Amino acid sequence: MQLQVTNSPFNESQVELLNRLLPSLTETQQIWLSGYLSAMGFTTAPSASAGVQAVQSNTIGNVEGSAVSQPAASREVTVLFGSQTGNCQRLAGSLSRKLEEQGFQVTLTAMNSFKPNALKKVENLLLLVSTHGEGEPPDNARMFHEFLYSKRAPQLENLKFSVLALGDTSYEFFCQTGKDFDQRLEELGGKRLSPRVDCDLDYDDSVTEWFEGVISALNAHLNAHLNAPAIAAKAVQAAEDADSQEPLYTRNHPFKAEVLENLNLNGRGSDRETRHLELSLEGSNIQFEPGDALGVYPENHPELVDAIIHTMGWNPNDIVPFNKKGEDGTLREALLHHYEITVLTKPLLEQAAKLSSSNQLSDLLLPERAQQLKEYIQGRDLLDLVQDFSPWEGSASSFVTILRKLPARLYSIASSYKANPDEVHLTVRAVRYEAHGRERYGVCSVHCAERVQPGDTLPIYIQHNPNFKLPTNPDAPIIMIGPGTGVAPFRSFLEERGELGAEGKSWLFYGDRHFVTDFLYQTDWQRMLKDGLLTKLDVAFSRDTEEKVYVQHRILEKSREVYEWLQAGAHIYICGDEKHMAHDVHSALITVIQHEGGLSPEEAAAYLDNMQQAQRYQRDVY
Repeated sequence: MQLQVTNSPFNESQVELLNRLLPSLTETQQIWLSGYLSAMGFTTAPSASAGVQAVQSNTIGNVEGSAVSQPAASREVTVLFGSQTGNCQRLAGSLSRKLEEQGFQVTLTAMNSFKPNALKKVENLLLLVSTHGEGEPPDNARMFHEFLYSKRAPQLENLKFSVLALGDTSYEFFCQTGKDFDQRLEELGGKRLSPRVDCDLDYDDSVTEWFEGVISALNAHLNAHLNAPAIAAKAVQAAEDADSQEPLYTRNHPFKAEVLENLNLNGRGSDRETRHLELSLEGSNIQFEPGDALGVYPENHPELVDAIIHTMGWNPNDIVPFNKKGEDGTLREALLHHYEITVLTKPLLEQAAKLSSSNQLSDLLLPERAQQLKEYIQGRDLLDLVQDFSPWEGSASSFVTILRKLPARLYSIASSYKANPDEVHLTVRAVRYEAHGRERYGVCSVHCAERVQPGDTLPIYIQHNPNFKLPTNPDAPIIMIGPGTGVAPFRSFLEERGELGAEGKSWLFYGDRHFVTDFLYQTDWQRMLKDGLLTKLDVAFSRDTEEKVYVQHRILEKSREVYEWLQAGAHIYICGDEKHMAHDVHSALITVIQHEGGLSPEEAAAYLDNMQQAQRYQRDVY
């Protein structure tokens, strides 16, 4: 809106100046100016000359380092992150850079590297955390979470805080860890700088909203009297640096990678199908490290898309929005490539109830029917929803806007970039099952298994995971535990160690169903054993023996040697299913440490906690 003398309290010359200035301001400059004006806190209307003199005095004082500058404590901000796959860590780094552009002094650290007792000295806390599993904190947030809920947690009357929570609305305990932190910090006396923001898988807009909220609040609350010319110059430089460092291909701008190979790793007669995909990165300048993941944007199954369109009586060629950016296209294209149609969530059903003429859907959403709602959502998809609660009102265009964006699927990378330049390898197990009288399947896994051929392309990006990395010392011993497709990153680990000439010992625990048909990458492991790259290999094939044997049993069988490796400084890595395998392996390791080290259960658990603190115990679990 153009300012005028008639619609503002400014005179003609001021209006002219403001109309020239305001459209030229960047987002960073707008946020800074908003906080600056709030911080000035004028209670009376000074004369124009007095206002200019006040601003000039403040600016000159800052430039010359005079006593006008405000206390350093008011500009100190602590940014803590709890992250399993690296999203919160990446966002915390981005936030910290934005804060530094504003002139704040930022302490950025993982929760497990932060001394909890120091919390009582923190004035401004920004906390970013994901929720893992069934409402659990990520590994590097667990001890901090336990501390806050313990009797040792201090009162925090002087703390101002805000929480950004990452999660997935398809899970019952959506953003639970962030909610826990937000509630507990308030109970301990903290005051919110800005409200907690809960983010679903498509979190960009929500993150931007929270970033802007906390930065504006800090500028206002902390009396941030900064040097405007200096901060503007610093912001421009930071933006230029960011542009030079920003990768060309990202989650929001994926690279279309050509498929070079797509092979079934399982033998004839197996009841499983595991695909080994090799993708070309040529021309992308994409690089990665062992432990990173690859995000793949899949295509929804055409049969499911067509069934939904048919059930609703829609025209597949109707034009509908693809996103909030104004992009659009045909309805069929939208359901194939842009919207989630295989997962139901409570928020989706709440929005759908507004478009349904069926009272049954509204009844299902009543608080007293929470358990029935949970049971209904489990294992059903959009086709079930539109079939079960017709008739529907509104157009196809209005209906698709209530759907979530189709998220990428993350897979542990199964190759070393050093060993396979300009390539990335994946291990993808096809998920197929029956539920509610209909065959179901994993969106990306079945897309890769059934409809992707060499020569096709897949939209991909790298998800860096700083929490699952090889030891910095290439001679340190490593123990890798990865049944099924959980073995994928360890192929990357060992290929990398081979390229580096690492001399540290390596031990792999691998398990699956049958030795003959399900031994993934068997020839690779045999070659690595022969070459000395892999020191030890222990396997567990659960269906080949009368009594099922899993990797945790093999660990217990080798208890003495496992403990000796730990005492010699070995790093432990676990990849795979969290709910059962990772829990059982964790328990087995505590048993080994307790028995071989002569420790109590509590002392053995503390031993593993200390290993985790030292980054010698890392997990990539899902």
